[in-house]
Amino acid sequence: MSDNDTYRPIPCAIYDGYELAIMHRQQLQVVWRDGTSQHHISKLTPYDLLTRDGEEFLIAGDESGKTVHIRLDYIESCMPVVE
Repeated sequence: MSDNDTYRPIPCAIYDGYELAIMHRQQLQVVWRDGTSQHHISKLTPYDLLTRDGEEFLIAGDESGKTVHIRLDYIESCMPVVE
């Protein structure tokens, strides 16, 4: 891992928001970049939060049923989906 890719913890209030979305099965519109700096935009259903090797991840399902693991500091924006 390069120094430029060191995990940066997110604010507790944002983390708490992810926990609430998981508890309520609230679908989210998430914009994030991956480890190669490619941008993604998807409607996701959050399942869980995971800490691994000092990094935190959102585990979620996309509309096709695929499970994604998104490093929390790679998330650029996240909004509840209102239908």
